[in-house]
Amino acid sequence: MHVPDGFLDVPTSIGTGVVAATGVALALRGARRELDDRTAPLVGLVAAFIFATQMLNFPVGVGTSGHLLGGALAAVLAGPCSATLCLCVVLLVQALLFADGGLTALGTNVTLMGLVGVWVGWSVFRGAQSILPRRVSSVVPAGVVGAFVSVPVAALAFVLLYAVGGRTQLPLESLAVAMLGWHLLIGVGEAVITGLALSAILAVRPDLVYGARRVLQRRELTIREQVPA
Repeated sequence: MHVPDGFLDVPTSIGTGVVAATGVALALRGARRELDDRTAPLVGLVAAFIFATQMLNFPVGVGTSGHLLGGALAAVLAGPCSATLCLCVVLLVQALLFADGGLTALGTNVTLMGLVGVWVGWSVFRGAQSILPRRVSSVVPAGVVGAFVSVPVAALAFVLLYAVGGRTQLPLESLAVAMLGWHLLIGVGEAVITGLALSAILAVRPDLVYGARRVLQRRELTIREQVPA
């Protein structure tokens, strides 16, 4: 859902730029609590994976495109703050080297994908995780739900921004229908890829998955309580 330069007016672009800068600054502080020597290398792999999947674009309307976001997957694997930083780096490289999006629209794209996509996906994941059985296998369905919901919500956020400061002649109703229609389908693909990726990593190294930490810590505590008996 890369927004190109000039698609939104200057005040809206500046506003999203301020939101994005604030979000990234907070993410830089929060990422220190999420990463350690084992998980730090995973962030680079996550960023590379998101970069590759986002190269598959689907035209939606007048200069906009739809594609997999990867925010929910990145949040579950590396933590939401680290995921925001991953998306920010990916979007910056895409804008500078591939003209995907644009520099004046970078704040908008970071806000939509790096903030809305990541944090909605993470919030839904944590909500689903809280009602599912407390075991490692529950991470996968919770991640799938988070990934699916994050995509159309991010698309809706873009529609709201367009309603505030859109500069094209595309009717708002037509854009909303196109964005939601495409991104509901993209959400299904995002959910499938997220489920497969989480299943593969959890099968071999569940300790590397940030979203599984609470379950693993609970398991360790239970084992320690049983050892003295």
